[in-house]
Amino acid sequence: MIEALFESNCPDLKLIARGKVRDLYDVDADTLLFVATDRISAYDVIMNSPIAGKGKILTQISVFWFNYLKDVVPNHLITANIDEMPESVQKYRSQLSGRSLLVKKVTVLPIEAIVRGYITGSGWKEYQKKGSVCEIQLPENLRESQRLPEALFTPSTKAEYGDHDENIHPDRCAEIIGEERAKEMQK
Repeated sequence: MIEALFESNCPDLKLIARGKVRDLYDVDADTLLFVATDRISAYDVIMNSPIAGKGKILTQISVFWFNYLKDVVPNHLITANIDEMPESVQKYRSQLSGRSLLVKKVTVLPIEAIVRGYITGSGWKEYQKKGSVCEIQLPENLRESQRLPEALFTPSTKAEYGDHDENIHPDRCAEIIGEERAKEMQK
């Protein structure tokens, strides 16, 4: 039976944060270590029962997409291979292997970029009340999960641990991260 990893423990690395699913460590001046745990998060709440192996699957999915899209858009991935990571990381091989990404340090934007092609989820809830998604007016009489006339950029704030992400209008996104970055994010 596979043992679940609810929380990583790498005392010789500086723990920066524990997110809903991932633990983040400072490795050196240029790199970070993302560890995908087996924690489960639903509606921004961490459940008490992890799913063994979930973090390894999340890591495999991430590595696939980072590699698949690397010629389309640059990304921060250096390696997911524990043998290619610094010795300070390799010493925790038994808990980190298959569930860790060594990445370049970059500036994190406090915005989650969401592109909606269909009216569903939190967008559907707002539409039912206001006829809009992120305060963007939509045609009347849309049905749940219906395809939208055009894809919408509907950003949200990226909440701190324990808080909920908040859907915002694209103009608010520009106020938070600057107009140039907001336009770049929307492309």
